[in-house]
Amino acid sequence: MDDSVIKIALVDDEVLFRKGLTFLLQREENIEILFEASNGDELISNLNSNQTKPDIIIMDLKMPILNGVEATKIIRKIFPEIKIIALTSYETKSFITNMIQVGAVAYLIKNTTPKDLINTINEVAKKGFFYNENILKTIQDSIPSSKNAKVNLESGFLSPREIEVLQLICNQKTTAEIAEELFLSPRTVEGHRNNLLLKTESRNIAGLVVYAIQNEIAVLTL
Repeated sequence: MDDSVIKIALVDDEVLFRKGLTFLLQREENIEILFEASNGDELISNLNSNQTKPDIIIMDLKMPILNGVEATKIIRKIFPEIKIIALTSYETKSFITNMIQVGAVAYLIKNTTPKDLINTINEVAKKGFFYNENILKTIQDSIPSSKNAKVNLESGFLSPREIEVLQLICNQKTTAEIAEELFLSPRTVEGHRNNLLLKTESRNIAGLVVYAIQNEIAVLTL
């Protein structure tokens, strides 16, 4: 199978909406729909039985049996390499920050345009996460600053280079773009990124973004 093809699973209990998404996404040459599910329980069952795993799951939040938030928590533990995009009609700050904190790497509202959805899928496949302007603003407004932020920075918790890399990650730069900007090799950038994940106890790049905002490290492009 072509590595450039993005394998997708769609999870939504609204059949008509789900079928519409399948129809839309199947028209894209670089996207393949692996399977659909109508709730989180069905999704996890599919993940366990399918040898081929999706790269990205597009997940509704409010579903019967097992909702999107609980399903995301389970998938982050069992299949941490799978990226989860929340696609929901909920746009309250609490829903957005909760989904991001449990591990969603992107958050879209259902009235988004097809172009935005496809762009988000491609950005997540390339960078590991993607937050549009509104979502970044919501994260920034909703997550309280850590009281220990300045202590962490002053005590050398993160090196100056790690802080530079983290700020560029938050500005949604790829590894290659960060390497070019800081005159480093991509492998060195990956090393810094892995150190950041370990030091901040973040499970993924999305977690790093939340940490950076929480600790007032990131200079976000809003």
